[in-house]
Amino acid sequence: MLRKILVVLILGSMLISCNFTQKIDADLLIFNAEIYTVNDNFGTAEAFVVKGGKFLEIGTTEALQKKYNFTEQIDAQGKTILPGFIDAHAHFYGLGLQQQKVDLSGTKSFEEVVARIVEFQKLHNLDFITGRGWDQNDWDVKEFPTKDRLDILFPNTPVAVTRIDGHAILANQAALDKAGITVKTPAQGGAIEVKNGKLTGILIDNPMDLIANAQDEPSLQEQVDALLAAQKISFSYGLTTVDDAGIGRRTIQLMDSLHKAGTFKIRIYAMISNTPENLDYYLKNGPFKTERLNVRSFKFYGDGALGSRGAALKEPYSDRADHYGALLSPVKDFKEFAKRIANSKFQLNTHAIGDSANSLVLKTYDELLKNDENRRWRVEHSQVIDEMDFKYFSKNIIPSVQPTHATSDMYWAEDRLGPERIQGAYAYKKLLDQAGIIALGTDFPVEEVSPFYTFHSSVARKDLENFPDGGYMMEQALSREETLRGMTIWAAYSNFEEDEKGSIEPGKFADFIILEKNIMKVPEDEISNIKVLQTWVNGEKVF
Repeated sequence: MLRKILVVLILGSMLISCNFTQKIDADLLIFNAEIYTVNDNFGTAEAFVVKGGKFLEIGTTEALQKKYNFTEQIDAQGKTILPGFIDAHAHFYGLGLQQQKVDLSGTKSFEEVVARIVEFQKLHNLDFITGRGWDQNDWDVKEFPTKDRLDILFPNTPVAVTRIDGHAILANQAALDKAGITVKTPAQGGAIEVKNGKLTGILIDNPMDLIANAQDEPSLQEQVDALLAAQKISFSYGLTTVDDAGIGRRTIQLMDSLHKAGTFKIRIYAMISNTPENLDYYLKNGPFKTERLNVRSFKFYGDGALGSRGAALKEPYSDRADHYGALLSPVKDFKEFAKRIANSKFQLNTHAIGDSANSLVLKTYDELLKNDENRRWRVEHSQVIDEMDFKYFSKNIIPSVQPTHATSDMYWAEDRLGPERIQGAYAYKKLLDQAGIIALGTDFPVEEVSPFYTFHSSVARKDLENFPDGGYMMEQALSREETLRGMTIWAAYSNFEEDEKGSIEPGKFADFIILEKNIMKVPEDEISNIKVLQTWVNGEKVF
């Protein structure tokens, strides 16, 4: 009897021992890496496990190999791994459509703009020529162009090319005629430029809609091609989530259908354009969320852009004493809109560039959100802030900024604002110190897609030529840790998604990127040229 008891005890002990040593099945092990988890402690690690599209455990290579059986193991060979980048403010669908239009970015004169349009039309022979990217501030003659040359070259073909910031259009006479625009057309919330009694072809802000409405809608195939083209570009730069700042219901539903079909894998945080149709539909039906699509915010345009002098300022422009810019909607309309959103479950994200627009937005937010501490309304751009208005920012009123704007605008911004007002512009460190959080994006295709340009501008405050020496307004630079947080976990927080993405932690989506160089350690002048070796979404390699 004693022998039987001993045998049972021994066998039981062996079974218990086997249970302790039995390995757990998992999908993927990434090891021998320098991993920045971007957790609360900004900890680093050398390996992690992925199962079912999510991070399962982070730790050492030895410990994880002992604990798990893996379908796949990848030796990262000491490379740097980060959470997938989140672009907190971009125009994803617009980037895709831009691939089907004439690219005017980087042009150094109006003559070069015209040459590109002519060459593009030779190849495509379109009924209505569109494009984007010109910036008169980059030309020797820093003035808006006129339509005269386009009228001669394209007397019967409409041409409408948008300024890089998306807040001004140059249209030829054929396009103006098609849109029904004359010198008598009203221009509330913008401008239709007239000189010597004649249209120049320049339209600023709201009147641009007249040109847009005169164009045919892209076909379904063109829309699909645009989304897939933007996805391909985004993945190549390590973007795994993009906040699309202003899209309509049909585009959102197309994204959802492509997600379900499995051809569209990038995650989208959709800011709904504030058209009456969109407003009525989504306020009735409420937010919509899947693992890859989050529809819970509205985008509102407060004013125009500084480069086209459309930003609404409290005092006149320093380089044009009779001009203040303009709000794009009456104050009453904005406040009524904001109140409707406050009474819903949606977030409000308002474009505000000038100090007057920012002041209106911040005070309205503050008044409506005083008794609601977790609405996380965002001020998109937060570009020029009056000293007395910084106090309104918090984790509930979040600054959402694009660092490359500072290094693109630095050549002329002080001309627009003067030496005193410029101190409250592009003030990212001050915004972070006040709010405790800052969401970083690019605003592509206004700026380049590359998040490495964002990182470089944020940290070094220099352009791609590493100008100026010592950096631009360096007191407003962010540290590398702050910048990485702004491009990952803080951006996720601004989307109400910090529990599912933005850091490499157990239970979160396995969205991560492998870089050729360590962005946290390389010299500043190497940051903008870092390449992404691999991009992973949901534990699947997509680039």
